[in-house]
Formats: sequence, structure tokens, C-alpha cells
Amino acid sequence: MTRKRTILTTLITLVALGALAAGTLYYLWFTPAFTSRARTFIYIRPGDTAEAVCQQLDTLTTPRRMTAFRWLASFYDYDTRIRSGRYEVRPDDDLFHFLRRLSIGQQSPVRLTIPSVRTVERLASAVASQVMLDSASIVGVLRDSVACSRLGYTPQTIAALFLPDTYEVYWDMTAEDFFTRMQREHARFWNEKRRQEAQALGLTPEEVVTLASIVDEETAKNDEKPIVAGLYLNRLRRGMLLQADPTVKYANGDFGLRRILFKHLEVASPYNTYKYAGLPPGPIRIPSIAGIESVLHYRQHNYLYMCAREDFSGYHNFASTLAQHNLNAARYQRELNRRNIK
Repeated sequence: MTRKRTILTTLITLVALGALAAGTLYYLWFTPAFTSRARTFIYIRPGDTAEAVCQQLDTLTTPRRMTAFRWLASFYDYDTRIRSGRYEVRPDDDLFHFLRRLSIGQQSPVRLTIPSVRTVERLASAVASQVMLDSASIVGVLRDSVACSRLGYTPQTIAALFLPDTYEVYWDMTAEDFFTRMQREHARFWNEKRRQEAQALGLTPEEVVTLASIVDEETAKNDEKPIVAGLYLNRLRRGMLLQADPTVKYANGDFGLRRILFKHLEVASPYNTYKYAGLPPGPIRIPSIAGIESVLHYRQHNYLYMCAREDFSGYHNFASTLAQHNLNAARYQRELNRRNIK
């Protein structure tokens, strides 16, 4: 009787211990594990180990949970299954399903914003600050004639590939992924309708973008952009030099110029539209969508000249004749002198 009682007690104890162990494991692995009540993200790079992931999670849960996570990661052989990316840590996540999400690469996308900037270096820097890509690898493609050719451009026209907008991508995208996505977005934007609109102007999409880049540099006022676009189209159709000050700044390598002097107009560059006819070889910046649309849907008028308003409002005075333009320019020059702007 005593022996039976001992066996029964032992069995009960083992069952109780088993239940306690199972309950503990269930609690550690299958109940909400993270202390943060807000959505948090961790970033895993290629070559990271499970321990590197644990270090990111360390402040988001308790030491006990981290011990359980390390054991679970080891049991799950996570080091051989690790997948790079940006992963959301949700307040209701349990360790088991969170680790499973990491191991199958179920990452959360990021919103990548392509800005309207003046140089490819600034573009590369902006992209690299939002995804895992290195800015030097992006610039390397944009400055390489062979790489640009594969994308259908030259280093002078490659800026025409990019459309300032926000796109949903994965943080660990490769350079190839990035450029493939930009090509897809470009093709989507330049649909048959827009291509026909460009053709009606006698321009290719790249030439539309080039003109739009000048328009964007001339004015930040979206309501004025179609007028400026119409002015430059008028000059192109008449075979006149564009004489666009922003192209002179680009040719001189100084967008900060506030006053264009004769010495600036003498620079020998195909981007100097005071010396060379037609459009420059490529965009002088990545233009805005508004800039591109202003060219495709330009305002019809007879203006051939423009000059910044003397009130420095950002708007311009327009003229159809050189005589009227000279009057506008004289007023602006007087104000520059009065304000001692060199």
C-alpha cells in the first residue's frame, strides 16, 4: 500500500511538474512578450546573428523572456535561417510567432520618398537614409555610362528616370531592386497618354523632363509653372536661345548665385543656354511632378521673356517684347542694387 502510494505521489508530482513546465513554456513563448505598448521596428542586416537580433530586442522585453528567446532561437536554428529586413515588434507579439516571422522573412515595408533634388549625390544620400542601400553604390550606377546605358539613359539624362513620389518598398532592397522599381514607376507614369502629349510638343519624355527641371528652378510657384513652360516652348519653336539663368548656375556649378553676371554667361558648357541653342543635354535637377505636368499642359501665350519681380515674392514679370522685358529687368536690377545683393 505504501509503495502504491509512493508511485501515485511520484506520478502526481511528475504530472504537476510537467504541467508547470508546460505552463511556463506556454507563458514564455505564446503570450504577449514585449513591454513596449507602441509599434517598434528592428533592422536586421545580412550577416547578423541571432545574438545581434537579441541585442536589439533586449530593451523591449524582460531578461526572462530574452533567455527564452535565446533558447528558442537556438532550438529553431535561427542563425541558419536569419533573413535581413525591417521587422515590426507588435505589442501583442509572442516570442514563438515573432521568431517565426523573422525566420520566413515576413518583414514590414517602408515608405521610400524620392525627393526633387539638384544632384544625384543628394538623391543617393536621401535614398540611403531610408533603406539599407549604400549611397556610394547608387552614385556609382548613376555616374557610370555602361550602367546608365543598361537602364536606357546616359549619365546626363539618368535624372529623367526618377519621379519624386513616395513608394512602398522593402528596407533591404538591393540596388538592382531599386532601379528595377524606378523603371517600373517610370513606365507607369509615362503611359501612352503622356507620351502622346510629349510627342505633340515635339519632345521626348526625357526632353520634357529636362525642360521641367528648368521650369522648377525658375519658379517654386506651381500656378506659375505652366506660364514659364509656355515661354520656353515659344523660344524653342522660334529657334531662340533659351537664356535660362538656372542652366547658367548649373554650368557654373553654383546654384547659390543670386545675381548672374557677364562672366557667368561666358562659361563654355552645353548647359549654358545663353551660348548654346536648344535644350541642355539633360535635366539640371530631378523635377517635380508638377513641373513635368506644367510642360505637358503648358499655358499658351506670347511671352518670350521673364524677369523676377522686384518685390521678391517669387513670382515673375513676363513680356512679349524685348523693350518691355528691359523695363522689367531694370526695375529688378535697381532693387538688387538697393538691397546690395551682389
